[in-house]
Amino acid sequence: MSDNSEQLQSIQEYGIEAQASATKQLEKLSNNPETSVELSPRDTEAQAERARIKALETAASVESDSKETKKSEKRPAPLRRGPISKKQLSASYRRTMEQVQNELPAGNRIFSKIIHNKVIEKTSDIIGNTVARPNAMLAGAVVAFALTLLTYTTAKTIGYTLSGFETIGAFIVGWVIGIVYDYLRVLITGKRS
Repeated sequence: MSDNSEQLQSIQEYGIEAQASATKQLEKLSNNPETSVELSPRDTEAQAERARIKALETAASVESDSKETKKSEKRPAPLRRGPISKKQLSASYRRTMEQVQNELPAGNRIFSKIIHNKVIEKTSDIIGNTVARPNAMLAGAVVAFALTLLTYTTAKTIGYTLSGFETIGAFIVGWVIGIVYDYLRVLITGKRS
């Protein structure tokens, strides 16, 4: 911004100097006895106007040259506009993770580095979006509790011994119900979560 104001000030000074030199030339011409006879007041005004126009054109050309050099300069990276590239996004993520991990205690820092390993993060995301969906897990837990309770009371009443697979089987049934519910909800509403 300061460069811009300095350039504007120099252009204005140049314009003022050009007008002053044009006025001096006009005074010399009017003071010269040989040319004073030839120049009428209208001619002097016309010459002064031409000198002003020439000074303004010179100032405008200087200003346009400065604009062209300004356009050709590369803008610094933070001022660029547009979409963020994958490279910039990953570099920013890496810097942020390093800053946060440096502030953690040693044990948490090691655990964070293990958990935020690219392979483990991708695997976790895939599992979280497919197998371990929240509705499926919740439905599995609720159905497992209800069916296990029902099976246990029925077995206790009849005198039947349980094998231990009942809870796992009930959870699997509930999980399937939760996945089907999620699938149907997405089909009907079109919204993921």
